[in-house]
Amino acid sequence: MVHFLHPGLSPRNIVPPDAQKDALGCCVVQEEASPYSLVNICLNFLIANLEKLCSERSDGTLCLPEHWSFPQEVADRFLGVMTWQGKLTDRTASIFQGNQMKLKLVNIQKAKISTAAFTKAFCHHKVIELDATAVHTDLPIPDIISGLCSNSWIQQNLRCLLLDSTSIPQDSRLLFFGQLTGLRVLSVFNVCFHSEDLANVSQLPKLESLDISNTMVTNISALLACKDRLKSLTMHYLKCLTMTKPQILAVIRELKCLLHLDISDHRQLKSDLAFHLLQQKDILPNVVSLDISGGSCITDGAVELFVRQRPAMQFVGLLATDAGYSDFFTTKQGLRVAGGANMSQISEALSRYRNRSCFMKEALYRLFTETFSMQVTMPAILKLVAVGMRNHPLDLPVQFTASACALNLTRQGLARGMPVRLLSEVTCLLFKALKNFPHYQQLQKNCLLSLTNSRILVDVPFDRFDAAKFVMRWLCKHENPKMQTMAVSITSILALQLSSEQTAQLKEELFMAVKELLAIVKQKTTENLDDVTLLFTLKALWNLTDESPAACSHFIENQGLAIFIQVLENNIAEVRELSSKLVTEDVVKHISSLLHSKEMEVSYFAAGIIAHLTSDTQPWMSHDLQRSALLQDLYATIQNWPSSSCKMTALVTYRSFKAFFPLLGNFSQPAVQLWALWAMYHVCSKNPSKYCRMLVEEEGLQFLCDIQEHSEADAQAQRIATSILDDFRMHFMNYQRPSLC
Repeated sequence: MVHFLHPGLSPRNIVPPDAQKDALGCCVVQEEASPYSLVNICLNFLIANLEKLCSERSDGTLCLPEHWSFPQEVADRFLGVMTWQGKLTDRTASIFQGNQMKLKLVNIQKAKISTAAFTKAFCHHKVIELDATAVHTDLPIPDIISGLCSNSWIQQNLRCLLLDSTSIPQDSRLLFFGQLTGLRVLSVFNVCFHSEDLANVSQLPKLESLDISNTMVTNISALLACKDRLKSLTMHYLKCLTMTKPQILAVIRELKCLLHLDISDHRQLKSDLAFHLLQQKDILPNVVSLDISGGSCITDGAVELFVRQRPAMQFVGLLATDAGYSDFFTTKQGLRVAGGANMSQISEALSRYRNRSCFMKEALYRLFTETFSMQVTMPAILKLVAVGMRNHPLDLPVQFTASACALNLTRQGLARGMPVRLLSEVTCLLFKALKNFPHYQQLQKNCLLSLTNSRILVDVPFDRFDAAKFVMRWLCKHENPKMQTMAVSITSILALQLSSEQTAQLKEELFMAVKELLAIVKQKTTENLDDVTLLFTLKALWNLTDESPAACSHFIENQGLAIFIQVLENNIAEVRELSSKLVTEDVVKHISSLLHSKEMEVSYFAAGIIAHLTSDTQPWMSHDLQRSALLQDLYATIQNWPSSSCKMTALVTYRSFKAFFPLLGNFSQPAVQLWALWAMYHVCSKNPSKYCRMLVEEEGLQFLCDIQEHSEADAQAQRIATSILDDFRMHFMNYQRPSLC
C-alpha cells in the first residue's frame, strides 16, 4: 500500500541513484508487461458493475449487500481505484458508510462529492491519511477540516493531510487546523492559505512536514514555533513573500532540524534567494535534500561547495539553473540530481516534478533534445512522460512537448521493446490531448506520426473509432504530400480494424474520406504516378467499402465508377442494391478487358467483380449484354490461373466470408462458384489461423461440404473445396472437432 509521504521523507530517497534507476526501469517493465493482479481485476469488475451489485437507498445513493465486508487494505485500494477511474460521486461514495468498509488511507483526488457525502462516507472511519488534492469546489477546505474534526479519533491520529489545489470560499476566515493534533504532514500547495493560517498550523505539536508552495503567505516567521520538530519544508514559488532575503535566511537558519528544504521558483522570476542561501556556512547543518531549481545565479562551484560541507546530502534540485554540469554531480556517490545535464538528471526531474507544470515542461524539453537520436528502449522514461501528460491535461506546452518525447521514445524499432499496456496508456493520452486542443496542428501531427508506428497501430489497444475519425478529418485537410501519405496509410489499416457498424457510424467522416481518397486516385492517374500513396489509397478504399453499403454509396456518388480502374480493390460489386448501376456496357466491357491482365492481382480483382455482378440475374434482364459469354470468359480465365496458394503482390484480406456464401451456393453458375472457392483457398492457405477460425464462426464449412458431395458440382470446384477442408483438418488436428460433413 502506497502512503502519502512527503518527497523529502520518502524511503525512496535513501536508495543509491544507479540502483534506483535500474530498479525503476525493471519495475516499470515488470509492472506494465505483467498481467493485472487478481485483486485489481476483481476491483475493476466490482466498480464496473456497482450499480447492478448494490441496492439503492431512499435518497438515491448506493448501498452494499449486507453480508459484504472488506479488509482495510482492500477497502483502501477499492476507494483508490474508484477515485482513479473518476467513479467516486455522492451516489457511489455512500457504499463507504457504515462498518462494511474499514478505511485508513483515504484518496479522493479530483472527486466531485459534496460536504454531506464526504462526512457520511469517510469521517467515521479511523483515517490516518487523507489525500483531497484538487477535489471539486462542492467540498471546500473548511468543510473538510470540520468533517475530520467531528471524529475525536481522527483529531488525535490523522497523520497526513494533502489539500493541494483545493478551494476555500471567499468569505472564509482562519482555517482551524489546530484541532488535528496528530498531524505530521500537511500540504496546502496552490491554496488560498495566509500567514495567519501558517501561524495556526505552526502550533501543531507533531508537525514534521509542511508544503506551503504557491500560497498567499507573506511572512514565514511563524515557522519558528515549530523549529524543533519541522523536518521538511517546501515553499516553491512563494510569490507573496514581503520579507527581505536576510529575514528569510534568518528564519531558515533557525530550522536546524530540517532534512528537506525546497525554495525552488519559476525561472522567469529570477529569484536569487537560493544564491544567497548557498553562501551561508552556518545554515541547514542536517539537510539531506535541497531543491533550488529555477533559481538565478546558481553555479556549479557554489553548489559543490555547499554539498561538500554537508556530506550527508542525498538530493539537490538544479533544473532550470546554470548548475549541474560539472563532473562532481556524476561522480558524487549517493547524490541524486534533478536537472537537465543528462538522462539521469532529467529522469529525476520528471519523477520529482510530476505535479509542477513549470518544471515538467522544462524537463520534457531537455528530454526531447536528449532522445532525438535515441537507440535504447526506455520504458521507465516513457512512463514518466505519461505521468506528466496525465497530471497536466490542460497545459498545452506540457502536452505538446510530451507528445514529441513520446515519438522519440517509440520511433522505429523502439516501440517493439515497450510493454503494450504502457504504449496503450500513452496513445490514449495523446488522443485526450487532441480533444483538449483540437486546433493545435503540431500536436495533431505528432499524434498522427505516432499512429504510423506498426507496433502501436496493430498490437496496442486504443479507441480505433475515435482514431479513425481523427485521421479521416486530417486526410481532408489537404496537408503536404508526406502527411497525406501517412494519413492514407493509417486509414487503410484502421478501416480494416473497424466493424461494419462502426464504419457506418462515421457518417460525415466516411463521406469526406471516400471523396478525398477518390480525388487522390484521380490525381495520381492524371499525373501517371504509381507511388506508395496510390497503393495505400487503393487499400484504404478496399477496406472502407468492405461490407459497408454506406461507403459503397459514397463511392458511387463521388463518380467512383469513372475512375474505378484504379480502385479494383474495392468491394462495391458485393452490394446487390448497387449492382444495377455497375451493369452498363462501358463498365462491363472494361472489367472484361481487365480480366485478361497479365498482372495476377488485376485479373483476380476483376474476376471478383464479375462473379458478384453475374451471380444476380436481375440487373441483367433490362440490358442487352452477353452475360453467358462473360461467365464463360470468367471460367476459362480461372482455369489458367496458377495454384490458389500462389503469392500475389497485393495483400488480399477479408473481414468476413459471408459475401462469398451466395456464390458458393450457386451451382447453376460454376464460374462464380469457382472464383469464390479459389479466393477462399488463397487466404486460408496464407493465414490459416485467421480464416480457418472464420470458417467455423461464420458456419461456412457446410457450404464446402455441400459442394464436395453435390452430384452436379464442377469437378475443379469440388477439388478446391476438398483442399480447403483438408487444410482445415490439418490446422485443427490437435483439437477435438465435430464431424465436418
